[in-house]
Amino acid sequence: MSSAVHLIRSADLAAAPYAYAATAPVGSRLIFLAGACPLEDDGSTTAPGDYAAQAARCVETLQTALHASGATLTDVISTRVLVASSAQKDLVAAWDVVHAAFGAHDVPSTLLGVTVLGYDQQLVEIEAVAAISEEAR
Repeated sequence: MSSAVHLIRSADLAAAPYAYAATAPVGSRLIFLAGACPLEDDGSTTAPGDYAAQAARCVETLQTALHASGATLTDVISTRVLVASSAQKDLVAAWDVVHAAFGAHDVPSTLLGVTVLGYDQQLVEIEAVAAISEEAR
C-alpha cells in the first residue's frame, strides 16, 4: 500500500536534505510516536558515547513502534531529532544515520542540540508523527 504522506518541496527555498512540508489527505489517521530512545531490551543505553550507533538504535526503535501502529518509515510525516550536544559534528553524525534510514522519503525534520536527555548516557532521541489512510486500519 502506498503512503498517505505527500512531501512538499519549493524551488523558492534553499536546497535541503529533507522536504520543507508534508501533508496527509482527509481521512488519514495520525500516529504520534513517543521519542524513540537508544535502549537495549534490558533497558541499558546503547553504545554510550557513540552518536551514530545511538541514532541507529533509535531508528530501529522507531520502526518497531511504527510497525505496532500499522505504519512504516514511509508513513512518517515529520521528525524531530534531539542530540545531547552543542557540537555541530555530533548533530551531523546522528542526522546522517537518520537521513540514510529514511532514504528518498526525506520528511520535514528538525535537528536540535539539547543539554540533556532522559536516560543515563543517552545522546539521541527521535520524535515522529506518521499518517496512514483510514483504510489501513
